[in-house]
Amino acid sequence: MAAPLYTTASGLLFHAGKILILTVGLPARGKTHISRALERYLRWMGVKTQVVSLGDYRRKTLGGAQKLPPDYFNLGEKSPETMELRKKVSDGCEKLIWDFFEGGGQVVIYDANNGTRKNRQTLAEKFDKAGIHVIMLESVCDNKEIIETNIRNVKISSPDYRGWDPDKAVEDYYTRIRDREQSYETITETTWPFIRIFNVGEKIMVNNIRGYLQSRIVFFLMNIHNRFRTIYFARSGQSLIEHSYKADSDLSPGGWEYSERLKEFVLEKRAKSLEQRGFNPSDRRLVIWTSTRRRAHHTAWPFLSTASASSISQSSSAPTDGVDHPTTTKAAGSGLNVKVIEKPQMSEINPGVWDGLTPDQARKFYPEEWARFVKDPYAFRAPRAESYHDLSVRLEPILIELEREKEDLLIIGHSSVIRCLLSYLIGLPASEIPAIEIARGDLLEVIPTSYGVHSQAFHFWDGPGRRVDAEDGEVELGYLHKDETNFYENYAEDTKGKKRVTTIDIASLSNGVGEAIDTPQRTESP
Repeated sequence: MAAPLYTTASGLLFHAGKILILTVGLPARGKTHISRALERYLRWMGVKTQVVSLGDYRRKTLGGAQKLPPDYFNLGEKSPETMELRKKVSDGCEKLIWDFFEGGGQVVIYDANNGTRKNRQTLAEKFDKAGIHVIMLESVCDNKEIIETNIRNVKISSPDYRGWDPDKAVEDYYTRIRDREQSYETITETTWPFIRIFNVGEKIMVNNIRGYLQSRIVFFLMNIHNRFRTIYFARSGQSLIEHSYKADSDLSPGGWEYSERLKEFVLEKRAKSLEQRGFNPSDRRLVIWTSTRRRAHHTAWPFLSTASASSISQSSSAPTDGVDHPTTTKAAGSGLNVKVIEKPQMSEINPGVWDGLTPDQARKFYPEEWARFVKDPYAFRAPRAESYHDLSVRLEPILIELEREKEDLLIIGHSSVIRCLLSYLIGLPASEIPAIEIARGDLLEVIPTSYGVHSQAFHFWDGPGRRVDAEDGEVELGYLHKDETNFYENYAEDTKGKKRVTTIDIASLSNGVGEAIDTPQRTESP
């Protein structure tokens, strides 16, 4: 997955050993959401991690609920056929776990109910004898709103309920939950380390957690939630000096036009999306993150255009002391609930001595460095520069805040930063991060879900900073033009022979993660 922060010769992070995390909880308690989020984070850290989902394996092996015996999900005595099928599924999941550990994997998250003390004890003892650390991860939820939202948004979208009336599907799933409640046993034993999460992040309890990796797992779980929110990504507008890292130039006239169009498009798209889901846009705050570079945070100014002149004046000279600085919390009299925060960690990648050079100049003046750069553009660091690996490490606090943020979020940033953040959310390998094309004029909408992300790409701008006249006099649309300078920031557009991953590709890749995902769309502005 995205940016492995640390690796060792053994492939095991900090010699933490192999870890099996057994999820425990009644259905619709957020176990899958927690499992997938933790998998994403651990993989980004460089830990070889895999989720083994009993439900997914059962559907893949036996099909949806319609193909199962009537007593498969019921309590009490079961038919021999049902017992055989259930054993086949559990044995198959165990084999997947063993195979992953034997293949060099470090952490497995077994996403299943594991609701009885006897069953999870038996399973834990098997792996403990093989020297694998076992952690119980229980998700407890008594919030009826969270439970019903999870059922409607996730469970009834699964193949088990394909073609069902939504209300009948919800009723049937509640029947499953009531049956499980009769035999469910919460974790009271202290034989194994355990983590207990209440209402998907409201409160957390830990027992006997030891070591760096286990502590990082707890730290991450303290920052997650499953509240519905949308994350938008867009590049900042064109600047007066477009290709200089040191200049910190303001927006060009075309850049200001772009920022106005971005505001209009985001607000229109967001309002329509929220209304379709039954939310009132005026009741939900939009949080905007930018870097402290002028072209980034000035692109957010139109969202605050009705604020007082004094508020705008204060925001134009934000300090760069390494602290997040909220510009304002609400545009006065506008009815738009918005908060703009400048984050120093989100500055673009530092090109070092390559700042402002064309590819030909870099190849001529730094031939050895250029050869290493082409061989490994993710890990290579030019003189006095940052590599993409360095940038990923710098962005680690941002990723945690990304998980913690509960409001709708618009990230207006630089292409190198957006590449890393998208790779984290979607799970692209590190080698592909530098090749992601983030075109100015495209808005990427990402909605985190239990099984991955839903995403769509929308095109809204063809003005300066995106449009370029081709050699034959025709206008080339759909891709950023090749910048003659600053190729380190715009690597995807300038390096020949490398795979280019566009925002449209990102939408397609992310939608392949889970079930019942919306088809990505590309819309043209009028």
